[in-house]
Amino acid sequence: MKRFAIAVTCSLMACGALAAPKSCEELKDEIEAKIQANNVTSYTLEIVTNEEVQDPNMVVGTCENGTKKIIYQRNDR
Repeated sequence: MKRFAIAVTCSLMACGALAAPKSCEELKDEIEAKIQANNVTSYTLEIVTNEEVQDPNMVVGTCENGTKKIIYQRNDR
């Protein structure tokens, strides 16, 4: 699980340097496609402000010029 989150984060960081800033919804859709490609069926992706992040390990993306984060939580535990 942690490996997947790290892989997604690293991929996003590598692409972020080359691309223009994306909207949060667009980035969320891309992350969701990658998660579904790994056959994960029960999860939550949520767009939150930086202040709302309680666990930095749950962050899988940053959007709106760093003002918001996308957090991931697997629900099948």
